[in-house]
Amino acid sequence: VKEAGRDFTYFIVVLVGIGVTGGLFYVIFKELFSSSSPSKIYGDALEKCRSHPEIIGVFGESIKGYGEATRRGRRQFVSHIEYVKDGLKHMRLKFYIESSESGKRGTVHVEVKESLESGRFEVRYIFVDVDTYPRRTIVIEDNR
Repeated sequence: VKEAGRDFTYFIVVLVGIGVTGGLFYVIFKELFSSSSPSKIYGDALEKCRSHPEIIGVFGESIKGYGEATRRGRRQFVSHIEYVKDGLKHMRLKFYIESSESGKRGTVHVEVKESLESGRFEVRYIFVDVDTYPRRTIVIEDNR
């Protein structure tokens, strides 16, 4: 009886470990590979900025993107908010771009909306506020 109790305890510990590991893999997969994660939307929007001719004309070829600064000085957090409007999920993101060559900076605003057909997020708009002189706003996509 004593041995069976110990074996059962080990079995429970192994099951809990497998459950926790599975949960971690699920969260990591969802954050990195899901089309609805803020990281994925940020990456897609940054690529659109890097390939847009007007953005290249203002910022140059080498554009880096980053999020909000943390207390440690890291700038990896992309500010985002999720909400539901008319029964559809929406998400707004804000991140920053900077030219490596000229030092020009800008703030990128993105809004995506869930599609009824595919269930994936589609871009409603992307616009860039140029923060350095001459200030202006560049609209990349406007599908409102």
